[in-house]
Amino acid sequence: MALASIAIASSNPLYSSLTLPTSRGRGGGSSTRRRRTHCLKITGSSLAGGSALFQAAHHTVDTYIKSGMVIGLGSGQASDMAIQYIGLQLGAGALKDIVGIPMSIACASEAAKAGIPLGHYEYCSQIDFAFDDADIIEEGTLISVIGRTRNQGEESIIQEKSILNAANKLVFMITENQYKSGPDGSIPVLVNSLNWMQAAEEIDDLFLGDAEVWRRPSIGIAGPNGGDFPLVTKEGHNVLDVIFTSPILSLNEVSKSLDEVDGVIDHGIISKFPCTAVIASESGLSVVDNLPKNAVKEP
Repeated sequence: MALASIAIASSNPLYSSLTLPTSRGRGGGSSTRRRRTHCLKITGSSLAGGSALFQAAHHTVDTYIKSGMVIGLGSGQASDMAIQYIGLQLGAGALKDIVGIPMSIACASEAAKAGIPLGHYEYCSQIDFAFDDADIIEEGTLISVIGRTRNQGEESIIQEKSILNAANKLVFMITENQYKSGPDGSIPVLVNSLNWMQAAEEIDDLFLGDAEVWRRPSIGIAGPNGGDFPLVTKEGHNVLDVIFTSPILSLNEVSKSLDEVDGVIDHGIISKFPCTAVIASESGLSVVDNLPKNAVKEP
């Protein structure tokens, strides 16, 4: 995809610094962090026809994926379009010797249909690049949340996070309303099935007044206890949806707090460095990264 007009704005980062509160509650934190982000604007006039997420997917593939790479393949609307585009590029000979590592059964199916050779993820696997959809990304830190809406028990937040964290470079593709300061909504938390209620009570006390804790059902909406058919992941865990009704002041501090709860196996918060967000809007794309100001960026 040819980009006819690119305006570089890296000398004026979206957030030159981010100061986090020192109080807990309302998703607050106990420390102050500073992280610099840099933004590349791609104007709407420089993009060919198609939806904004379609353009984000094609930009991600054209910019970051090279022949011979091992690639972590994410799940979601933008990731599906990126997978399809990789398949077209392989068929045309523009890309060669690509191996895809799927993060879910759904994206493995999409990749197989697209003709992408697939490999199996091991914890020692070398992954050159990974892309994924995110439910929300915290402005300024690029800390993200995944797993809000994927209800299938055969899917694995643990595997998805492992592949994302193992990648040498990571790109999330999102829409502009998913990139915000003070995000809210749910954070999925994996807990031991045998003592899920104790973990739920501790999490409820931890974020008292700021969040509700519901066990995710496998069928429909079944209330706080998950009904008679709670979701069980392929690893045998239950999923608690911690639903924040107030803005989360620090996803990093929420992550640290959840990690300390007895019975919590993992959760949907990802803090990856370096990380890039390709943000799609009607006016074009914004590419934001959390690299240090003087770091040398590789294509």
